[in-house]
Amino acid sequence: MLRGFVAEFQATAPVLSATLATMRADEAGLPEQPEVVLMCGVAGAGKTTFANGLEAMGYVRLSVDEEIWRRFGRYGMDYEPDRYEMHTEVARQAVRERLLSLIAQHRNVVIDSSFWQRSRRQAYKELIEQAGARWRLVYLKTDPALLRQRLHARAERFDANAAFPITDELLDRYLQSFEPPFGEGEEIVEVAAD
Repeated sequence: MLRGFVAEFQATAPVLSATLATMRADEAGLPEQPEVVLMCGVAGAGKTTFANGLEAMGYVRLSVDEEIWRRFGRYGMDYEPDRYEMHTEVARQAVRERLLSLIAQHRNVVIDSSFWQRSRRQAYKELIEQAGARWRLVYLKTDPALLRQRLHARAERFDANAAFPITDELLDRYLQSFEPPFGEGEEIVEVAAD
């Protein structure tokens, strides 16, 4: 089912398909140095879909959202909204620990997160390098109208990657506070349509 979804996604998103193909070519021979792909972009940009494509190629996918869901359940139902930040920090620590373990095992990893702050991206890049791996920063630059469309559709789902609805007002705040990578060694994928 995942392969079918990835194939369908690739058919409708040629830019992402080309980027995945480049990454697949880079991984033709297993590198001695593991690779960690840092996904970057606003909610609804396509990070999870892209990360799922890498997972299908053998990368281990780590997700803070899914770690929160696994440990604490659904936002506003299994725990109070005021506990979200605390749960997020616990999940981030678990992801960091698992990342270091996977690097030690020479596994390629994709971190499915927004990485909306330059300082957080930099901290992860340093952590990855110190652990002996190389990093790739993939920024999914997505048209705000498409983000709104995707987030409205996502609000109908019930899963870890749709833990709480992102209203137009919240999306506007995300867009205002997001720090797009510039001069950080990023690979930019322009996402203009589904």
